[in-house]
Amino acid sequence: MINIRPVSDLRNKYPEIEELVLKEDEAVYLTKNGYGSMVVMSLEKYSKLMSDLEYNKYIENELDEAEKEAKDPNTNYYTHEEMKKMARRIIDDK
Repeated sequence: MINIRPVSDLRNKYPEIEELVLKEDEAVYLTKNGYGSMVVMSLEKYSKLMSDLEYNKYIENELDEAEKEAKDPNTNYYTHEEMKKMARRIIDDK
């Protein structure tokens, strides 16, 4: 359930907000004059959100690079059978 509270609750009901954020691991959305103002969340939740965001950016960059490579006329493509043979050679050489 989304927790939406007036920003004054941060001052007046801090322990309640803290319990939601820390113990129930939920974000609390604060409003000011009826409009969204900010979000309060635990450091752990924030860290996970940031690392997920960084991972998504990494994947996006990798996909962009793969797309550029696929459009390059000099890119070599291998069939499934060719890849299996190359993998087998690598495994057998070790």
